Amino acid sequence: MTDKFIFRFVAGISIFVFVVVLILNRRLIPAPAEVPSFTHFLPILNAILNGTCSILLLVSLYFIKQGNIKVHKQINIVTFCFSSMFLVSYIIFHYLAPETMYGDLNGDGILSDAEKATAGSIRYVYYVILSTHIVLAAGVLPLILLSFYRGLQMQVEKHKKLVRWAFPIWLYVTVTGVIVYLMVSPYYHF
Repeated sequence: MTDKFIFRFVAGISIFVFVVVLILNRRLIPAPAEVPSFTHFLPILNAILNGTCSILLLVSLYFIKQGNIKVHKQINIVTFCFSSMFLVSYIIFHYLAPETMYGDLNGDGILSDAEKATAGSIRYVYYVILSTHIVLAAGVLPLILLSFYRGLQMQVEKHKKLVRWAFPIWLYVTVTGVIVYLMVSPYYHF
């Protein structure tokens, strides 16, 4: 496979995922009239997958610092699989679940002045974390895919250059994914 093919493949996957998430976010595809019963398990599953990826990324870093390339590679493959499962679960959840607003205590989809007051300024902290999480999650996918490919191909120098950016962003995205879940979960009404 040529670099040109790999770049096109990674760009294609990244654009596809971005478009799917955008379509789901904008509710361009109507959700089922009745929310399936398993839907309420998906957010905690997503948080567990994100948290597990955070830990695995740090363990992977530890092993590469120790010079253990074999374990580093194995852990990264597992991390990549968990992140892929997260992405599938995330897409299913955002297709099935009604929109959740931070601070919407009664679940009516409208944030009243009383609900805003109850949520307080933490609501702004939530939106800053959520915004950076979303933007960086969209941007890190091609970096992850390319660095994963370079690592599997043992193109060490190219892998290192990509990972300098991919690792901290990916770690931030996985950690903030858990934080976003913890902050918004009290407002789920499905």
